[in-house]
Amino acid sequence: MGRRLVPLTLDNLPHLPKRCRSCVFWELDPVSGEAAVKAGRPEAEKEAWISAVLLEWGSCGRVVYVDDVPVGYVLYAPPAYVPRSMAFPTSPVADDAVQLMTAWIMPEYQGQGLGRVMVQTVAKDVLRRGFKAIEAFGDARWKEPACVLPADHLLAVGFKTVRPHHAFPRLRLELRTTLSWKEDVEMALDRLLGAVQKEPVLRPL
Repeated sequence: MGRRLVPLTLDNLPHLPKRCRSCVFWELDPVSGEAAVKAGRPEAEKEAWISAVLLEWGSCGRVVYVDDVPVGYVLYAPPAYVPRSMAFPTSPVADDAVQLMTAWIMPEYQGQGLGRVMVQTVAKDVLRRGFKAIEAFGDARWKEPACVLPADHLLAVGFKTVRPHHAFPRLRLELRTTLSWKEDVEMALDRLLGAVQKEPVLRPL
């Protein structure tokens, strides 16, 4: 099985699931996001966001291929590029961290260690750029796949709560710990990355 992780660019953006290409939950603030959806422009806004981040910061994601078939992706960026993050009650993300926005792996490819490889690749990239951690907002009341990852799964893969909240705690993963994960963490990570499978919805916070 040949597998490779490729930086996300405008060229391979079409390899993301269609629902994700047209989702601007994280990329726009709540008001702008709702307006983009109503105007029928979410996909164009997504492209514009990725283009801007590529120009100013560099690659903000990875696409996973197995035998040249796209099977998953991860999206991340410094919090300054993630307007929706400021709408959370536990914001802001720390200055020394990059925000894990969302991630996904096709169900049939889960359990093969792809999640571990994916996040280790992100960790190495973020460390190289001088950041110390990855932070994410978790959904403590998570019941079905959505844009906010379940808090319990984030905790299962090594994240620690840095700002508690009954609904949306902020969690942090120190990057050095991601470079030596064990098999039990790999399994939890695969569950985490496979959690986002249905159509994401914009919802008020």
